[in-house]
Amino acid sequence: MSAEPDEILVASSDPVEREAEVSLRPRTLDEFVGQEELKEHLSVVLEAARARSEPVGHILLSGPPGLGKTSLAYVIANAMGTNIRPTSGPALERAGDLAAILTNLDDCDVLFVDEIHRLPRIVEEVLYPAMEDGQLDLVIGKGPSAHTIRLDLPRFTLVGATTRAGLITGPLRSRFELAERLDYYPASELEVIVTRSASILDLELEGDAAAAIARRSRGTPRIANRLLRRVRDFAQVKADGVVDDGVASDALEFFRVDDKGLDKVDGAILDALVRRFGGGPVGLSTLAVAVGEEPDTIEDVYEPYLLQLGFLRRTPRGRVATEAAFAHVGAEPPTGTAARLFHH
Repeated sequence: MSAEPDEILVASSDPVEREAEVSLRPRTLDEFVGQEELKEHLSVVLEAARARSEPVGHILLSGPPGLGKTSLAYVIANAMGTNIRPTSGPALERAGDLAAILTNLDDCDVLFVDEIHRLPRIVEEVLYPAMEDGQLDLVIGKGPSAHTIRLDLPRFTLVGATTRAGLITGPLRSRFELAERLDYYPASELEVIVTRSASILDLELEGDAAAAIARRSRGTPRIANRLLRRVRDFAQVKADGVVDDGVASDALEFFRVDDKGLDKVDGAILDALVRRFGGGPVGLSTLAVAVGEEPDTIEDVYEPYLLQLGFLRRTPRGRVATEAAFAHVGAEPPTGTAARLFHH
């Protein structure tokens, strides 16, 4: 039994894993733990929309992966008693792809577009009149005989999700009526999430097992739930199904997740920065080659938590390991000339 790092941190392609994640999703705002200010905002706009029998205004959700953007889209649809049509930016390659989805929506449906920052420009431009006026402009024919027809669309709510809000174009951002950012969760809220998920999985957690898992979950509910399932696997095979804090700690150590929630790839990033590059600065592409990962994966998945822990700094010259990172890997910070480069 083994686990690769991307099974925990990167969205799984395993249908069984995806089905397990769906089963643990909250269905209502009351079941959704954390993000209190965001939930207050949503509760107001949802209640107002229901009172007017109108669709909710278009909503943009941003933040690191695994914090609940997709779950909130389903919560919104459930609260409005409507259907949800999920898709993603990369899946909408042509304007016709978007047109096919929009023309098949029912009144007040929710269209959820994940990774909306990756929408092709031609698709994004078709989306503008759909969001603003509820109309779809289609070009019929080619060349001199081409002409445009305008179709009226059902009323709908677009919920866009992005991990890179800075890549959303100004014209698209301006058409969202509510833009909210999800933040990392404190361990106390993750403990509540782990306990709820364990109950759904019919898994009994004893002692401080939920807290042990929460502390290593990188502030991210998706990771908390995946760690919980790995702990369940370990307990079933190695501990007669009993999960207490000792078994949870042993399980996470077995799967190479340390007491700060860092896994094999995090360790490789810190080790490369500290031991191979003397603390940096080192460029993202060079660092990615050194650890055998894609630059986007390092930047979007691993770096945010390392930055949060204070193990890493981004500088104009590249990535730099902090003194805390040296201490974590058991190495001494540079001295002399190297130290001056390291600190600046």
